[in-house]
Amino acid sequence: MKVQDRFLKYVSFTTTSDENSESCPSTKQQLELAKFLTEELEQIGLSQVKMDENGYVYGLLPATEGRESDTPIGFISHMDTSPDFSGVNPKPQIIEDYDGEDVLLKGSGAVLKVEDFPTLKWLKGRTLITTDGTTLLGADDKAGIAEIVTAMEELIEIDRHAESRGYENLSGHGDIWVCFTPDEEIGRGADRLDLSYFTAKYAYTVDGGYEGDIAYENFNAASATFKIHGKGVHPGEAKGIMKNASLMAAEIAMALPENETPATTEGREGFYHLTDMQGDVTEATLNYIVRDHDQTRFEERQEFLREIAKKFNEKFGEGSIELELKHSYSNMLQIIEKTPEVLERARTAIAAENITPVSDPVRGGTDGAKLSFMGLPCPNLGTGGYGYHGPFEHVTVEGMETVVRIIKRIATSRG
Repeated sequence: MKVQDRFLKYVSFTTTSDENSESCPSTKQQLELAKFLTEELEQIGLSQVKMDENGYVYGLLPATEGRESDTPIGFISHMDTSPDFSGVNPKPQIIEDYDGEDVLLKGSGAVLKVEDFPTLKWLKGRTLITTDGTTLLGADDKAGIAEIVTAMEELIEIDRHAESRGYENLSGHGDIWVCFTPDEEIGRGADRLDLSYFTAKYAYTVDGGYEGDIAYENFNAASATFKIHGKGVHPGEAKGIMKNASLMAAEIAMALPENETPATTEGREGFYHLTDMQGDVTEATLNYIVRDHDQTRFEERQEFLREIAKKFNEKFGEGSIELELKHSYSNMLQIIEKTPEVLERARTAIAAENITPVSDPVRGGTDGAKLSFMGLPCPNLGTGGYGYHGPFEHVTVEGMETVVRIIKRIATSRG
């Protein structure tokens, strides 16, 4: 099956995850795609295919004769789509020989603009797949799944032809594991991946943008919550008594540097991001996420928040401000640096497609980061998709086809 057909089939499944759910997967709809993928992996001929009780789907393409001692590797993508925007019943628009100009999304009347997505110019002449503007597309990360499954199917066909003709498969491979996970979009995709079953030495998440991308740096991340305790009293008798928690919260928010927010930073620059705030006179809460690529600077950011809490407790009275800091994830660079072959293998495969490998820092997190710290070094490959998490999501058929070839090259290279 062509990667385009496979992708369009996958996006027909509604798989939005739910951060308020405690179950795994967080939504039952994800299990429908998981069951479909389990059957498909069996049909194309993978071994050790299973879907576990948490909705994780596994499969193995066994090593070809003579390559059994090669390093076992893996490819991973996620089945869920972002809860940030509707993923119900996408209606893809397929534009052949795209002209590189703005695209009308016919369901909503919105326009996918080159001004907003300059990379559209690079996609001129390709077959472009967009949303109709009423939902997201699901390329994040069903493009990755389609690319992995298609690559495995094509490798299986190569193996079969070589065997039937009675000669050694010169483009053979070691053990290749695949896994499709639920709930990546809500930060849980790596949590229950069974590394005693998925026995790759290293792997690649296929979940990025540009098809030549290989990402192996991400933010160090923490969450920070200020709980502000005020004192309520009738406003007519408030002098010297009232402590307005909402006003105290506003002071704390303004004490953080205004030029260190997501809207004012880029690249490896870190930030404090106020995600939400609520309160009244007696109680208020500020919720932040804290990010930095540099470990030392990341620790300094957390210490700065502790100093803020201390300062305002001195001003408003001890116990007025509580600060709760929770570590979220770490920069996988420190792990990937110890396994340089995982990057070299991908760079060589990308360059062989006559495209330039790019390694931009991820301004966010990735399952690959968690997996790396779980003992599975796991950088992230591009899928050829752009504009994720909203109605302007798009991907090209040619981009997906390129990633299929990159996966095959990685799989068949010596390691």
